[in-house]
Amino acid sequence: MARNIDPLVVGRVIGDVVDTFVPSVSMHVYYGAKHVTNGCDIKPSMAISPPRVTITGHPANLYTLVMTDPDAPSPSEPTMREWVQWIVTDIPGCTNVAQGKGTLEYVSPRPIIGIHRYILVLFQQKVALGELVAPPMTRSHFNTRAFAEEFNLGMPVATVYFNAHKEPLRRNR
Repeated sequence: MARNIDPLVVGRVIGDVVDTFVPSVSMHVYYGAKHVTNGCDIKPSMAISPPRVTITGHPANLYTLVMTDPDAPSPSEPTMREWVQWIVTDIPGCTNVAQGKGTLEYVSPRPIIGIHRYILVLFQQKVALGELVAPPMTRSHFNTRAFAEEFNLGMPVATVYFNAHKEPLRRNR
């Protein structure tokens, strides 16, 4: 009898970025018309602009979204783990990320070597964070767990990840 294995475990998202958690909110991520599902491939050229992210949850609740690359600069030697791509706070439930406060501007995936995982983690806030969250001094060596602890966010309520790798250069003949 085959068992369902959580793709977040298979993709080492649980372990490398977050601890085991029970999802309690639905998060839908789209790059253009492409719906991001755990472990799918997204070309960096499709991800130049921030994704469209919608969440469920209660309208009175606020959420924080963190997007990181735990494989920077190379999956075999992730010496910059985690590279933070984007942070949005104070997102009202039952809306989209555009309704939140952009704390750290989106930077598109730019994998140099190998296949990189890009993780979007959603947390439910206990209070409005407003100006409490400043952009990190550097994008490298970010730690999602430490960030959640610092701002009393608790465990994630949703997580989605995708893979991306460097696209070959187009050569005109």
